[in-house]
Amino acid sequence: MENFVVSARKYRPSTFISVVGQTSITTTLKNAIQRKQLAQAYLFCGPRGVGKTTCARIFAKTINCLTPTADMEACNECESCKAFNSSRSFNIHELDAASNNSVDGIRNLIDQVRIPPQLGRYSVYIIDEVHMLTTAAFNAFLKTLEEPPAHAVFILATTEKHKIIPTILSRCQIFDFNRIRVEDMVGFLAQISQKENVTYEVEALNIISQKADGAMRDALSIFDQVVSFSDGHITYQKVIDNLNVLDYQYYFKLTEDFIAGDFGDALRIFDELLSKGFDAQQFVSGLSIHLRNLLVCKNPQTLQLLEVGAAIAERYKQMASQAPPNFLIRALDVANQCDVTFRQSSNQRLHVELMLIRLSELNQQKKNELTDNQVSEPKADAPQAPQSVASRAYHSATGGGSEAVKPIPKVAPKSISIRDAMSGKAAPEATKPKGEESRAAQASAVDAHSELASDSADDIDDTDDLPLTTEVIEFTQQDLEREWKRYAALIKTSKASLHSLLEMYSPVVTDSFHITITLESTIQQELFSQSKGDLIKHLRKALHNNLIDIIEVVDEKTVGSAKPYTADDKFKFMCQKNPTLVKLRQQLNLDFS
Repeated sequence: MENFVVSARKYRPSTFISVVGQTSITTTLKNAIQRKQLAQAYLFCGPRGVGKTTCARIFAKTINCLTPTADMEACNECESCKAFNSSRSFNIHELDAASNNSVDGIRNLIDQVRIPPQLGRYSVYIIDEVHMLTTAAFNAFLKTLEEPPAHAVFILATTEKHKIIPTILSRCQIFDFNRIRVEDMVGFLAQISQKENVTYEVEALNIISQKADGAMRDALSIFDQVVSFSDGHITYQKVIDNLNVLDYQYYFKLTEDFIAGDFGDALRIFDELLSKGFDAQQFVSGLSIHLRNLLVCKNPQTLQLLEVGAAIAERYKQMASQAPPNFLIRALDVANQCDVTFRQSSNQRLHVELMLIRLSELNQQKKNELTDNQVSEPKADAPQAPQSVASRAYHSATGGGSEAVKPIPKVAPKSISIRDAMSGKAAPEATKPKGEESRAAQASAVDAHSELASDSADDIDDTDDLPLTTEVIEFTQQDLEREWKRYAALIKTSKASLHSLLEMYSPVVTDSFHITITLESTIQQELFSQSKGDLIKHLRKALHNNLIDIIEVVDEKTVGSAKPYTADDKFKFMCQKNPTLVKLRQQLNLDFS
């Protein structure tokens, strides 16, 4: 019986051109050989199964080839190449750092490096998993790695570059190997299938490549496993059955349920998957990837990010055309949150089911919002003024909250446009309130709104919910003082110094949108200026005047006679009344905080 050789060994690349997915690295190495610019040490790093050791072996074979080809490939005809192919070359030494990680192992290597090659020009030392060396072994290796004999070339390979000390990294040329793309893997597996007389479906090879996660060695191992299972006829269904991979059709059906809002069918599908032995977290992770694939299909520029076969890609395009982008973005966020918090959940099945219910409600919520917006639009034959927050508060304060159809009394505040306010023009007569009753009604509406807003937490400025108006509504000194004190109460805990300042000094209304506050020192002015923007924002929203501005003025008459504010000012003030405090402070070496 003929011995079976696994595909990972049987079809291991033996030339640079046969290496899959690492074109930039192989081109660099061939150019270095052609220009005779070989470094004394190389570091090949990257994920598992991407060709690090394979490229090291090909490089070692090529630099010792006696008659290389024009494109810098080994000839496989000279004595050196034949010795390498038959595993009897004394010029190429492969070491495992995991089993030779001590200082003694490195000492033996240093002694061996001194011996020149018997055939060829270079003695190449390939040290695999070099990150397993101890710190002492690394330090013992430094001098030889930096200044080896002219005939010695070191090639270090590792999957964990971050574990190698910087002094080693600085002595090597570093090559970072990439994960092999799904398309490259599918093409290579198709070539092997043809050589092995194995029939295949492209979608089946695509699933194998995705399962390998960028590692060609893993893909070849899975390929051998599936060939044995399918008896030489690789199909999509046999691959997902053998590898226990979720079928795309489940995710497409779930997406249709999410769009239609049918959470019952979504829960049924999830129960069916659990009964077939699929892991719940694997299902959530796969659903996130599925939603991501749908999202990248919405834009032709991101379509290249889709790593699936042609038939599945066409299905993704069709489904993406039915799913709104906002729905996909929100659905992807919900699925990702479920994936992140899955392990912390005590009832993981219920956790996933709640996610499915939320996903089923997303599109329905959007439809309800659109319906509500359409219903709330006034008809052309019966125009109605929209109700603002202040209007609703006024309606509630005047006893109209229980009447469903009772019209809200219209208040005509004295208002001017922003353009007129900036130019100094007065409001037209038609927009001015008639008598004090209109002004009282307006003040009552604002007071009612303030009472409703004061029920919120002390540390939350609930005026953020009020929209900025495009008009400039005049306000009284009483309105200003009320909102001024309200803001001071809101910042009592978070900004105690500014709270005291606002309680101490009162603002004055100068015109329709200018407010002046007189302070006693430049220190107070600096403290006030730091938070003036938040105060202006509060007043603009609360008083419905988008042009409010605050001007702080320092009273020059009180600068010299201002009350002591800082600790230094207080000490100087006390010294003026009692000069002996200066001597007492000097004698006892006192200080104040």
